[in-house]
Amino acid sequence: MSRAAAKKVYGELSLPTTSEEGWRFTDLTGLDLDAYELAGEARPAEIAPLVELDFAGSARIDESGVEIVAAPEGIVFAPLKEKDKRIGALIEPGDKIAAANAAFWKHGLLVEVPAGVELERPLHVRIESTVANGSLPTRLLVVAGENSRFTLIEEHVSAADDLDALTNCAVEIHVGAGAKLEFVSLQHLSRQGWHFSRQHARLERDSELDWVCAGLGSKKSKTWISNDLAGAGATSRVTGLYFADGSQHLDFDTYQEHAAPRTNSDFLFRGALRDEATTVWRGMIRVEPEAQGTDAYQENRNLLLSRRAHANSIPGLEILANDVRCSHGATVGQVDREQLFYLMSRGLSAGEAERLIVSGFFAEALDRIEREPIREALTKALEARIP
Repeated sequence: MSRAAAKKVYGELSLPTTSEEGWRFTDLTGLDLDAYELAGEARPAEIAPLVELDFAGSARIDESGVEIVAAPEGIVFAPLKEKDKRIGALIEPGDKIAAANAAFWKHGLLVEVPAGVELERPLHVRIESTVANGSLPTRLLVVAGENSRFTLIEEHVSAADDLDALTNCAVEIHVGAGAKLEFVSLQHLSRQGWHFSRQHARLERDSELDWVCAGLGSKKSKTWISNDLAGAGATSRVTGLYFADGSQHLDFDTYQEHAAPRTNSDFLFRGALRDEATTVWRGMIRVEPEAQGTDAYQENRNLLLSRRAHANSIPGLEILANDVRCSHGATVGQVDREQLFYLMSRGLSAGEAERLIVSGFFAEALDRIEREPIREALTKALEARIP
């Protein structure tokens, strides 16, 4: 869809309301998209990185544009051009928020790794929100050529802990036949801002996508994660981690579409909540009639660290084939008081005991992360949320 057409859609649509099923637990009252300005200049800021690694390529996106810090030879790692016909192939402006991104995005990054290329060190893009009352709509287009192998880390950060701003991003991922991509998306924005992220991947024959999604920041956010397993033998594994406290509200909407034979998907989301925080996880597995031999699983588990915290977990299955193995699990529970008492009786303080229990709760999800520095950084970030 052209930018002009997207602007027309944006003007015609209203914000989603809780009367719509996909927004039943996420109320956008108080959000005025037009109140956030498309700033053209970033504010200088020193922002500590969550993950420190030796990157093969690195880029920074803020309100003023795209800065390519380093780009490896032999791949495309460059600002995304509006005329690229692959933009919008996976994400359409179906609601006002998506239309806002399609209509007003200014800065984006193209990552294209040719067939057969393997990168030992990861690529990194850092999206920095620095302007108060600013809007930062961005796009990321990732193309993994046939039999390529690489890691890409996407990091969303704010210049200040109290920055009231809006981030609205779209990520489209094309994984070619036989390719393997590890995509790590980290969100630790200001607790005063709004965050919306649509992430959609298409997997071809015998390809593999190992996806890590971490939600730590923002006042209120909604993240869509969609996988189209379009080629026979494709495999998708998504690991989600989130921690909400104060009055935070984090919403994750996941979708696994199996459209080819012998495809596999494995979704594991774990979250902890304290204070008056709320979270939503909605997961759907859809198996098309031609996707015989599908093996799909999704799991969401929530740990409540306060009686006032509330987690909504909504798994779903839509199976149109008969030779499949599909299942799901969802739980919401509080800290085991006996475990807490046992640890405290061994000399630990209440905070130390709770930190140990939370670490154990997240351990299974963290163990799925292949790169140790990423695993360690997320472990520290999660533990730091416990006072």
